[in-house]
Amino acid sequence: MSFPGQAVQRAWHLVDASNQTVGRLAGQVAQILRGKHKPTFQPNKDMGDYVVVINAEKVHFSGKKWNKKLYRWHTGYPGGLKERPAKDMLERKPEEVLKKAILGMLKRNNLRHQSIEPRLRIYAGPSHPHTAQLPLDSTIAIPSPPRARSGDFHFGLASYNSQKTVGMDPFKIPLQTKKA
Repeated sequence: MSFPGQAVQRAWHLVDASNQTVGRLAGQVAQILRGKHKPTFQPNKDMGDYVVVINAEKVHFSGKKWNKKLYRWHTGYPGGLKERPAKDMLERKPEEVLKKAILGMLKRNNLRHQSIEPRLRIYAGPSHPHTAQLPLDSTIAIPSPPRARSGDFHFGLASYNSQKTVGMDPFKIPLQTKKA
C-alpha cells in the first residue's frame, strides 16, 4: 500500500565557503542537496533542501591543484576542445568551480539537473538576495576549517605514530610481523 504524496519540508542553509577545501565542501553540500541529512531520507524521492553558498571566490584546493587541475569543455566545433587551469577558472568564474565540484559529487541520474541543481545558489561575494528565505538564527553550518598537518604524522599510518617512531619517515619504519 502506498501513501499519498507527502509535502516535503525544504529548509534553507547558508554556507560560508571562505577558507574551505573545494572537495570537502562539495561533498557536504551535495549531501544536503540530496536530503541525506534528514531521518526521512528515501533515495527514490527528491527530499533535499536549498543551499546558498557565499564567498565562493575564497575557496582553496589542496596540493598542487591550482596549476595541475584543468577544466575542459568543447565548443562543438572541430578542434574546439578548450581547457583552463583552476587558478584561471577561479579568477573568471568562481561560482563554476564550486558548481562543477558539487554536481560531480551527486548521483548521475535525472534528479541531478532537473531537481537538485535549481536549489543550489552560489555567489562569489558575501552578499546574496536570499536573506528573506533564511531563518533568523541561521548558522553558517558545515565544514570545519582545514586540518593542520603536523610534520610527525602521516595520514593513513596512524598506528605507526608511537613514541619511538615520532619524527621518523613513515615509509622507513620496519613492519612488525607476528612470530609463530
